[in-house]
Amino acid sequence: MSKRSNKGFYIFCDESVKQDRHYSNFYGGCIISKHDHDRVSTALLEYKAQLGMEDSELKWSQINNFRVDSYCQMMDAFFDFIAASTIKVRIMFTDNRRIPTSVSTDQRKIEYHLLYYQFIKHAFGFAQLESDYEISLEFFFDMLPDSKEKNKSFKKFIYGLQFLPELGTANLKIARDSIYEVDSKSHVLLQCTDVVLGAMAFKLNDHHLDKPKGQRTRGKRTIAKEKVYKHINKRIREIKPHFNIGISTGASELIDRFTDPYRHWLFIPSDHEYIGGSKKKKRPGNS
Repeated sequence: MSKRSNKGFYIFCDESVKQDRHYSNFYGGCIISKHDHDRVSTALLEYKAQLGMEDSELKWSQINNFRVDSYCQMMDAFFDFIAASTIKVRIMFTDNRRIPTSVSTDQRKIEYHLLYYQFIKHAFGFAQLESDYEISLEFFFDMLPDSKEKNKSFKKFIYGLQFLPELGTANLKIARDSIYEVDSKSHVLLQCTDVVLGAMAFKLNDHHLDKPKGQRTRGKRTIAKEKVYKHINKRIREIKPHFNIGISTGASELIDRFTDPYRHWLFIPSDHEYIGGSKKKKRPGNS
């Protein structure tokens, strides 16, 4: 953890599900003031230990029938901080029915990083900030699954966010050595973000309906994950009563994009072809 001033924000980012049935390219992150970070992380770690999970990494993929209650309780602890706006969570994903039409071959090779960059640039609402003092940002990315060269280039773009005219009023300050790749085992906020991100990808891609090959009923792990998803969805709806997981979260005012405790962003390419059928089909985002 950085020893710099506690003014500004830490941003913890994760990614999940490159390609799936209906929705793909899932990115998630949470933002917390540097002043609050140690207090919140300590509280979450202590609660995790009380649940007997101190030696386990919280991961969506690890949820099973024996840990449902523990995961739901950890999500309660996490969402208590979200409801208080101490932590703000953002989720981004794409709709497979919307196919980009103006993406070059070179851009496709770095699509993962391009989308990640768009997520960081827009999802946290920095463009809506007007600050008369510097806002320091430090980024903690779960280990980036790409080549060192591509990852280095990506970090340069993140560093360059502070110089973009459209973000100028935010007065952002990003040091070159404040963009980290970290092991999520060492950061409970990344672990909690992983669970929320996994839950959204699970539901939006209908994995709650999955059955083992040759079986007529769903597996215990699938049922367990659905229970955790429903619990997370319940907590989100306590914050956003009319929340729809499959669309971008609305904003009464533009500043809501920064201040809202929880938001989703369905990323739609500016140039794209829609390949959906003519008949309206119910999608998982309606529940």
